[in-house]
Amino acid sequence: MIRTLARKDLHTLFSAPSTWMMLALLQFILGWFFLARLDDYLQVQTQLAQMDDAPGATISIAAPLANLLALLLLMLTPLFSMRLIAEERRNQTWLLLATSPLSSAQIVLGKFAGLLALLSLVILAAVAMMALLALGTRADVGLILCNLLGLWLLAAAYAALGLYFSAVSRQPVVAAFTALAVSVTLWLLDMAGGLLRALSPNTHFQNLNSGLLSSADIAYFVLFCTFFLMLTIHHLRHERGGH
Repeated sequence: MIRTLARKDLHTLFSAPSTWMMLALLQFILGWFFLARLDDYLQVQTQLAQMDDAPGATISIAAPLANLLALLLLMLTPLFSMRLIAEERRNQTWLLLATSPLSSAQIVLGKFAGLLALLSLVILAAVAMMALLALGTRADVGLILCNLLGLWLLAAAYAALGLYFSAVSRQPVVAAFTALAVSVTLWLLDMAGGLLRALSPNTHFQNLNSGLLSSADIAYFVLFCTFFLMLTIHHLRHERGGH
């Protein structure tokens, strides 16, 4: 049932014209940035060849591209997540799902999986650009895979956060704005010090972006997603009378 609900939500997201517009704009920005970084790298390749520890194409092009996508995911995920529950309430289709035999956990996990599937396609499109570097130079596969993992975990975190605010909000715009505000606040914590910095998803993503694979960073994202998914399940159970 979780898979069926995920497919239904993924189809719903793709059936909206605004989704295609946002995806087209996203790919345009990523493509333009990729080509601009590639052009800059080619222009200084002669100087880099004279350096003993010159940065490779993966560090100069792929890692900044992943950084840009991380920022775009922060801004776009709330626009997708607001449709999962808040927009269903506005369209008066939520009552059908809320009174179905599905448990609250199944509903939450199904909607989370559907949104994450959409974001995964976006990430894979960006990773495909990074993989193009292997056609002309030696690409750092390990760094690309670290960025793939980091982007996927970051997308999962933003999806779980956005799903929670979609569940507690009655209006899609309110859900999107609140999720975006909290996401930006968490992102800004990366500039703080101590414990506050450790609470920022961006802090843990930056480690993966630089090629540092740590179980602590992975555990952070797992706990982050679990926390907000459990909050969403608890809220829906309360709303549906314990089901």
